[in-house]
Amino acid sequence: MHLPPEGAEDQWCELLFHTAQPEVGKHWTDTGEIHEKRGLKGRAADDTRLTPGHPFLTGILREHIKREGLKPGDLLFQGEKRGMLAGSVIRRAWRAARKEILLPHEFDSPLGRRVYDERNTRLTKWLNMGVPPATVAEWAGTSVPVLLASYARCIDGQMAALKEHIYAQEEGAPELLEG
Repeated sequence: MHLPPEGAEDQWCELLFHTAQPEVGKHWTDTGEIHEKRGLKGRAADDTRLTPGHPFLTGILREHIKREGLKPGDLLFQGEKRGMLAGSVIRRAWRAARKEILLPHEFDSPLGRRVYDERNTRLTKWLNMGVPPATVAEWAGTSVPVLLASYARCIDGQMAALKEHIYAQEEGAPELLEG
């Protein structure tokens, strides 16, 4: 993670992903550990990907790092004995956060039921904001075909702006229709 200096005008941070450590269970790993360390899905073993972090996230991360006294190389969110945070802890915290901010009917719905669902929400939002699919795919660590196969039907709310853009690009075109 790269956080910009506190006084910088641009407060977007950068999150660099280089490995994944999914919780798969100790019976499914070669080491007997709960997490299996591996390269990023669909990439070369030593490949990385960079994703922007909103300025609001930058502030939260900066405050968390100061409060916890974290140093370079420390885990950002730590479990017991400064080790990896247990998935059960993450799931309980996520459930509590959902219950706190969602209306009862939203909480009972699939809305953000898993932490991973927030990835889907973010990708959909970026696409709906008009971020080019190639950029969204790069940030998400996927290909454009996979991104669009998953999210093409989620893109909404751009029709008026697209029509206006087409109209502006075609100014002077009515004379083509007169002949």
